[in-house]
Amino acid sequence: MTQKKIIVFQSVDNLAAYAAELISAKISETPDGTFFSVALSGGSSPEKIFNYIASHQTGKVNWNKVRFFWGDERCVQPEDDESNYKMAHINLLSNLRIPEENIFRIHGEAIPNTEAVRYSKIIEKYVAPEDKWPRFDMVMLGLGEDGHTASIFPEKVELFHSSNICEAVAHPQSGQQRITLTGQVINNAKDVVFLVTGQSKEKIVATILQEHTTSGLPASFVNPTKGNLTWLLDADAAKLLIINPQLKLLIK
Repeated sequence: MTQKKIIVFQSVDNLAAYAAELISAKISETPDGTFFSVALSGGSSPEKIFNYIASHQTGKVNWNKVRFFWGDERCVQPEDDESNYKMAHINLLSNLRIPEENIFRIHGEAIPNTEAVRYSKIIEKYVAPEDKWPRFDMVMLGLGEDGHTASIFPEKVELFHSSNICEAVAHPQSGQQRITLTGQVINNAKDVVFLVTGQSKEKIVATILQEHTTSGLPASFVNPTKGNLTWLLDADAAKLLIINPQLKLLIK
């Protein structure tokens, strides 16, 4: 049964510090001889968290036992400024001196459909399964103003229920190709953590958390079958939730 938490922070810095401590604690709990598998998100909120980890957590955990994957990626070169891999590499991975063999980036420069198949096989090889699906230790997610998460957009919400591990998808407005994890994999994770900041997200946060699956939006279907779901919000993103007494919010 899903254990759900909604935690609201007064500042993005406080959110970043909490998220960094949460990630570090989960890694430290991983038994020696095994790997902690995490699918990273792109976006401005994870960037702040990655910076915090690189500045404060480098010596607190054994980063050699972490395997890094991505929840989605734009189909661009790895050195492109739009690359989620580049953002994580600059702000986190290069500072932690992660072994190259522990980094499994999505090849955004490859043919999208071919890469979706290749990356699915990589995940199958390196992330242990449970109930026939890979079971990540943690999946980090962002939330778009349209209710999308990873690169599953409202116009392609059926991809959330895909029978594949990864899918290639085009952004509905720009047409840019992307690779994304599908919902079956996301919901099979031990921990799913949403990182959402900014006033521009207040309406969609309220829609997702108050209406849940009745909204029909991709993010509303995130509900780990046998794991934890944690929403980390700053005060701006949570503005419309705070006035709802029916929601149990933890304010930090």
